[in-house]
Amino acid sequence: MKMKKTGLLLLALLLVLVAGCGSKNAQTADEGKSSGETSSAANGKESKPLKDVKVVLDWTPNTNHTGLYVAKDQGYYEAEGLNVEIVQPGSGGADAMVASGKVPFGVSVQENVTQARTQGVPLVSIAAVIQHNTSGFAAPVDRNIKTPKDFEGKTYGGWGSPVEQAVIGSIMDIDKADVNKVKIVNMGEADYFTAVKRDIDFAWIFYGWTGIEAELRKQPLDMLYVKDFSDKLDYYTPVLVTNEKQIKEDPELVKAFMRATSKGYQYAIEHPEDAANILIKAVPELDKDLVMASQKWLSPKYQDDASRWGEQKEQVWKGYSDWMYEHKLLDKPLDVASAYTNDFLP
Repeated sequence: MKMKKTGLLLLALLLVLVAGCGSKNAQTADEGKSSGETSSAANGKESKPLKDVKVVLDWTPNTNHTGLYVAKDQGYYEAEGLNVEIVQPGSGGADAMVASGKVPFGVSVQENVTQARTQGVPLVSIAAVIQHNTSGFAAPVDRNIKTPKDFEGKTYGGWGSPVEQAVIGSIMDIDKADVNKVKIVNMGEADYFTAVKRDIDFAWIFYGWTGIEAELRKQPLDMLYVKDFSDKLDYYTPVLVTNEKQIKEDPELVKAFMRATSKGYQYAIEHPEDAANILIKAVPELDKDLVMASQKWLSPKYQDDASRWGEQKEQVWKGYSDWMYEHKLLDKPLDVASAYTNDFLP
């Protein structure tokens, strides 16, 4: 589960793809019906064909996505009349595929949706996969990075996004430290474990995957969660997204997809080991020990203190978008109400 690249390049690609689609919509009410698969009818009447639907991941499969795999494996999608295919993002990324209407649903993060909305790209977040931000800055314990002040004189390995320096600088300011004393380099496609053995002192990771992997490798690390330094940095990552046209033209599909998906994540909350085994069965190339340990750690965090899984709060969207605008990461303030909705949660 690697932190994803964001920024102007992504937004430019999104705008091109959305503009290129024009009036095309790949997910109208009459499209996507499978000719071979049918849903069973409990009353014995003739069954209806299942509707083919794709959901695109933001990265390679991991425990952020478990609820999707559970909903498919347990027949929750089929019960809603859907034949759901979980796919990998193309070269343009998941956000572009969803915004353009190539697929109706995808996995994204609040940061990407916020940037997209302020650039006129019609992404809409329909659920928070995890209630609180589980990402932060991680370093091997021998680097002695215990506070943001300890970033001074160290080398940070990132992916070249302006948000990285802004976050590092903002939490260093709290500690009266100087971000200009941090060497920031792009570590490319190298993973955390390779990078810290090479020339990197700390990196931004999701603890629920890379942090758990470090535990299994017996490579202890110090973790500074970004949410611990500002409520505004406790944003939703990841989120499930659709596009405005999908909501307008086929809201019933969105409702059906979310009813089944919510059941999938609820199952993962209540049965982490069984859910982990479902993910392992669906994606056998994953490390079984890592999936199991990660799922046990993450399952309680899906819903956490929210009233239901997927719930999104206005103050979270406003807080982070205000922070981004204050740090010149947005050209204009976000119209918060248009960026997310809870209307499709059961």
